[in-house]
Amino acid sequence: MKITETDLAGVLIIEPQVFKDTRGFFFEAFHGQRYAEHGINVNFVQDNFSRSTQGVLRGLHYQLTHQQGKLVWITRGKIFDVVVDVRRGSPTFGKSLITHLSEDQPRQIYIPPGLAHGFCVLSEQADFCYKCSDYHHPGAERGIIWNDPSLQIPWPVTNPVLSSKDQLFMGLQDINPEELPRYESK
Repeated sequence: MKITETDLAGVLIIEPQVFKDTRGFFFEAFHGQRYAEHGINVNFVQDNFSRSTQGVLRGLHYQLTHQQGKLVWITRGKIFDVVVDVRRGSPTFGKSLITHLSEDQPRQIYIPPGLAHGFCVLSEQADFCYKCSDYHHPGAERGIIWNDPSLQIPWPVTNPVLSSKDQLFMGLQDINPEELPRYESK
């Protein structure tokens, strides 16, 4: 397993060891002890799975309370993945990590609590898995509008398919600071 730190504090890109042969491939999607040895010592309590079609954009979502750390990966398809630091007081506040996740190159992203996350489907369909460190609490859900000009995210779509909830989010600069998570340095 190869772990790469990113410019956003706590966000890691994980490349699991993949075993391939004529039958296909195998990799461990999660092994608590090995991940803890690499600093991901998280008690994941909920696993989620979504399937989306090409052009669907989900996000940018975060939680104000009941914040969720997430371990995310793709099992089918390809996505354009975005993590945004929305933690008040963070040295990288407003900065983004942009990457592609694909079934052809198994990789995962660990996103610590307090960051926003979203993705856009590039393939015909994409199956997206994520482990969460807290349970889903609808009242804790928050978000940023996907095309916030201050974030300068080069989304690969101009007219994505959005949920009605995601269409109503505001830009990061328009959100009351009390509605943003607080940065806690270690």
